Amino acid sequence: MDGTVFAVLQLCVALALAPFLPGIVNRVKAVAAGRRGPPLLQTWRDIAKLLGKSAVYSRTTGWVFRAGPVVALAAATAALCIVPWAGGGALLSFDGDLILFAGLLALMRFVTIIAALDTGSAFEGMGASREAWFSSLGEPALLLGLAAVARTRGSVSLAGILGVTTTVPGGAAAVIFLVTCSLFIVYLAENARIPVDDPDTHLELTMIHEVMALDHGGIDLAYIQYGASLKLWVLGGLVASLAVPRTGQWYLDAAAGIAGIVVVAAATGVVESIMARLRLIRVPQLLVAALAMSALGMALSLMTNLPNPPSVAV
Repeated sequence: MDGTVFAVLQLCVALALAPFLPGIVNRVKAVAAGRRGPPLLQTWRDIAKLLGKSAVYSRTTGWVFRAGPVVALAAATAALCIVPWAGGGALLSFDGDLILFAGLLALMRFVTIIAALDTGSAFEGMGASREAWFSSLGEPALLLGLAAVARTRGSVSLAGILGVTTTVPGGAAAVIFLVTCSLFIVYLAENARIPVDDPDTHLELTMIHEVMALDHGGIDLAYIQYGASLKLWVLGGLVASLAVPRTGQWYLDAAAGIAGIVVVAAATGVVESIMARLRLIRVPQLLVAALAMSALGMALSLMTNLPNPPSVAV
């Protein structure tokens, strides 16, 4: 299959299937608790219902509040165009695109924070402050982990890092393992999952991400929920792509990519079933541990001989 066609197909599949991931997480949690749980289509139903409602805006908010959900959704979609979660080339790929990927996630977080601050609410300001603090610890772990894998793969593009068919040397396998564990922690933190945050809580004093969306409603809330699903997919695809080998056959790589993302979502449900939410003072320690694993992976990559330029599966 042509590389551009395959990249467009990856994007369309992700846009259609991303809202199923919260349903998978909730279904796993329900099974672990002995309950039936909500249907897998519940997130799509919620988004469809919200799209039919108009948004209500406070007189204290301005254009920043209204632009936040739209810009965040656009940033999540753009990030999805960079990550080749099913192998091959991405729709948007160039040397150093991993910096743009991290920047788009930061932009998504930034507009959400300033939209929360624009409300003038003390509760939303509290959640925005926590989000900014934890992200300052998660971003270095993400960038350092990607840099370690980039050096091991011999490429500074996500397509060269995640879409290659060549195997890594034995010493580099430890780097991939450490970075995968680190990015899984970042994945939980960035998506406001347990043990960092509880997406199902309604206690304002303990919420982080959800409290920043308290004043959003209608179509704006639909954008936020859909953007959160895309972020869950793109970061889950990043984690899964490091662990799933590539065959060079587009249909096998696509099936393996979807299966890997589903496994990551199921693992998220398992984590939320067996762990409690950490105290806020413990969350920085968890993120520092992720940063330490990324740093150790970088140190190991510096001691590993660089491989030959990888071949990208198309």
